[in-house]
Amino acid sequence: MQIRTTKILLVAAMALYLSLVAFNNFTDYGSNYAFVEHVLRMDTTFPDNGGMWRAIDSAAVHTLFYWVIIAWETAAAICCWLGAVVLWRNGTTRYAVLGLTLSLLLWLAAFLTIGGEWFLMWQSGTWNGQVGASRMFVVSALVLIVLFLPERDTGATA
Repeated sequence: MQIRTTKILLVAAMALYLSLVAFNNFTDYGSNYAFVEHVLRMDTTFPDNGGMWRAIDSAAVHTLFYWVIIAWETAAAICCWLGAVVLWRNGTTRYAVLGLTLSLLLWLAAFLTIGGEWFLMWQSGTWNGQVGASRMFVVSALVLIVLFLPERDTGATA
């Protein structure tokens, strides 16, 4: 029972984190939109880098990217909340796995790969979210690993 409780609490903690990330993107729209805008414009990357042809200077595309990120965060949060409840009720991990996988993909595919490498976010001293994205990828992965631990009662009291 201790392992199941750990799983439930960790999945709920991820759900809370992802919910707050999405909430902050709604309530502080301008600050977080600016992050997406600068990454896509590549206006703080190394001067005259060879990848500037990838820069996007369209407000409509910036807005689209930002709303996709918010929707992705929200979907991951909902799946994790649902996953924690279902895990508590019957031990099924399907929704928790889906939510954590969405979280992993958000940080790895959207931030580290597309933002970091395609839009060269790593070159920016100001608009570089790679450290935070890496941290959240690792946290999500660790929770997912714990989710796959077997649940057997060993009788231990620790």
